[in-house]
Amino acid sequence: MAIGSGFPPDLLSQPKAARMAYFTGLTIAHPLLVQAYERLRRAVSEASSDSLIFVFGPSGVGKTTMMRRFEQHLIEEMSHELAADRERIPVVSVEAVAPDSGNFNWKDFYKRLLVELEEPLVGRKLRPDKQDDPLTRRPQPMTSRTTAIAEWRAAVERALHYRRPRAVLIDEAQHMAKMAAGRRLQDQLDCLKSLASLTRIIHVLVGTYELLAFRNLSAQLSRRSLDIHLRRYLADQPDDAIAFKNILRTFQKLLPLAEEPDLIARWDYFYERSIGCVGVLRDWLARSLSSALENGDRSLNLDYLERQALSIAQCEKMLAEASEGEDALTDRAEARTRLRRRMGLELKLDLPTIPVAERAKRDVGVRKPKRDQVGGKQRAG
Repeated sequence: MAIGSGFPPDLLSQPKAARMAYFTGLTIAHPLLVQAYERLRRAVSEASSDSLIFVFGPSGVGKTTMMRRFEQHLIEEMSHELAADRERIPVVSVEAVAPDSGNFNWKDFYKRLLVELEEPLVGRKLRPDKQDDPLTRRPQPMTSRTTAIAEWRAAVERALHYRRPRAVLIDEAQHMAKMAAGRRLQDQLDCLKSLASLTRIIHVLVGTYELLAFRNLSAQLSRRSLDIHLRRYLADQPDDAIAFKNILRTFQKLLPLAEEPDLIARWDYFYERSIGCVGVLRDWLARSLSSALENGDRSLNLDYLERQALSIAQCEKMLAEASEGEDALTDRAEARTRLRRRMGLELKLDLPTIPVAERAKRDVGVRKPKRDQVGGKQRAG
């Protein structure tokens, strides 16, 4: 639920489960989340129908929260269309499950997509070819081990054609980068690229910075894809520090406890053990709240927080991965210099902008008057 000015007072008389459900169900529309959400909303609305949109961010930054809000937005936006067309669904959301064997399981992915598409009798579908079972002389079910991945993909393409969702959202998409030895990463992404192209439906890939392995694999993909970065708050940026403190203050007021704890006094400790990720902060506070409620305490003291905090080693690992991803998504001056050099352009980056009044509006072949000599002695013919 969205936040208000504080928690409902009657929560204090409710059991622990109700108070925990209230807090864990909170969604705080903080600045970075709102910016990334608006970029995603515009991208899906304006991009070509066969585009791929990548949403990057560190673990625990709020990517899944943003995707759920976006799903709700599409449902509300398409309510009139859905009422008139019962076959259509607004959005398909599926998680790319991490493989057990180290190789991404495309067959499992397609089956999960069919379930989300509300395709009837997914487990009892028949193969589309004419290879009948030699014993029964009846078509073999697609659940057979001999069923090719291409047949499951064909079923997904048909379902998407009839259901016509506005977008396909793939959470934890970095798991798609798992592949067998010798298989090119390009092949993995080509499967999704062609699926988006054939169905004319935007695919949104949401994941951690491991998803960067898919970024800019080819010129064709770069032209048809868009990057959206949901980053963490940076303590050395004044605006970010203020925003993080405001978020912490909001959580402080929404903890369903008889006495409001003073979290702001140690905001740097909360930043340290969350590395500036709001999702990590919320989960940490939820674990601490659960311990306090279990013991019947009226407030949240430092002992609960310290016991439930991530270790320094965990925070260092998260920070290293986040910093590496942030560097990869930052356009640096030396990269632009290298690009201009390869294009044969001037290396000076701060080129003057030509005023609108001086832009050429003459017909082709008509010279500027100031180029001709005015006055003075004319040369003899």
